[in-house]
Amino acid sequence: MSSLKNRRVLVTPTSYAMNDPSLRSDLEAEVGEVVYNTAGRALSAEELLPLVSEIDALIAGLDDINQQVIEAADRLRVIARYGVGVDRVDLSAAKRKGIVVTNTPGANATSVAELTVGLMLALVRSIPLANAQTKSGRWPRLRGSTLADKTIGLLGLGAIGRHVAQMLGGFDCGIIGYDPAVDARQAAQFGVERHERDEIIRRSDILSLHLPLLPATENMFDASLIASMKDGAYLVNTARSELIDEAALLQALQRGKLSGAALDTFRQEPPGADHPLLQLDNVIVTPHTGSHTDGATNTMGRMALHDCLAVLRGAEPQHRVV
Repeated sequence: MSSLKNRRVLVTPTSYAMNDPSLRSDLEAEVGEVVYNTAGRALSAEELLPLVSEIDALIAGLDDINQQVIEAADRLRVIARYGVGVDRVDLSAAKRKGIVVTNTPGANATSVAELTVGLMLALVRSIPLANAQTKSGRWPRLRGSTLADKTIGLLGLGAIGRHVAQMLGGFDCGIIGYDPAVDARQAAQFGVERHERDEIIRRSDILSLHLPLLPATENMFDASLIASMKDGAYLVNTARSELIDEAALLQALQRGKLSGAALDTFRQEPPGADHPLLQLDNVIVTPHTGSHTDGATNTMGRMALHDCLAVLRGAEPQHRVV
């Protein structure tokens, strides 16, 4: 096995080794130098540019790895994405330069699914509002809803969507879903009645998004599509912020078209205390925390580390994207 002591690795995810310090020690034992992101957040392309010129590998979070960054990374051999989404990596530029890109499919599925179901319950029972008002000395009587007998729609039936469906199995609710890659027989195996996308949107009392960011899904939930949702429905997004037109969502919530929304992701992160969606009592927000659990961070970290070192050693990674 060849030595990697002349290799330099940049690690940008702030949650890397959050629960398992051996991830850091194992990486540092293998390579010559490891540089960590100390900003406490994902890095912009401008922030990455001065860091990438002398690195051999990048274990990346939600950083903006655009064409300019990749062109500046003359020694870079691998981008090991700590997570599943690769929409913030210019895959075409990486492929042209011969840089391997990997990800960690399925590693955070359980954690994101658990957060999704938790947000559904928090929405229909107004749990954050009840908590805040009770702590302030009030004793509110808030009217909530049950999940039982409701129709819950899942757009996207990959690993996360399937886990959500399985977790909802004990709530006595109807579960319908759509995914172009999943047929009715497959959907039924994990308790989902498959229908086409527009019917899911029209029928759902709670609509949960588990779609990748693609040209066909970017800004999918614009004013027109939101208008086709059931009156009084709830929207949950633990996938990608770019799926939703935030201005259209705000308007639908203000007008009462939707009863509420739960969002784990925003176009700008952090969104800022003055963001209009944050001013609404019927909006629950979390800080892109779907994968921030002991199980998910450890698994993603180990998978990213394994593939990063594999490429540096000249071996084939387990989860290559390009």
